Amino acid sequence: MLRKTLLSLFLLPLLVACSDQRASFEIDGSSQHALTLIRIQNFFWEKSASYSLVAARMPECMRRHDMGKAGATTPVEVYAPGNGAWILKQGRRMLVVETRTCEGFARLEEAPAEGMGPLQGSFEMRNGSLSFVAAAQSDTPTNAGAPAQQ
Repeated sequence: MLRKTLLSLFLLPLLVACSDQRASFEIDGSSQHALTLIRIQNFFWEKSASYSLVAARMPECMRRHDMGKAGATTPVEVYAPGNGAWILKQGRRMLVVETRTCEGFARLEEAPAEGMGPLQGSFEMRNGSLSFVAAAQSDTPTNAGAPAQQ
């Protein structure tokens, strides 16, 4: 009995090591229209995490998209090129998702010729928690040659 108790106490830190964190970017200030980033890190010592994104425009649509693995602390920037599309930039990786039907999701090999649109903010780790940090007005550049979009 004592062995089982000691073994349980030894394994307990491994069981609670998994981190499943979520943060949302509320589009137009509405929780019904949002992009939610999900970050799962199996063990605190791992340098990578699995990411997925939930695109939602309720009640019309909601869909979860797998983003794959990336650095555990790499921020995910959110840009708004317009027309219900959103570009996510995580390190060198870029993805596009849309919230008209919530079905569209694709990897981008390079930035769109028409620009990425204004920076909306970024998902980042702050004090051990995943948060969405909105971009300040002065931090919302558009790509060179691209028209500014609202």
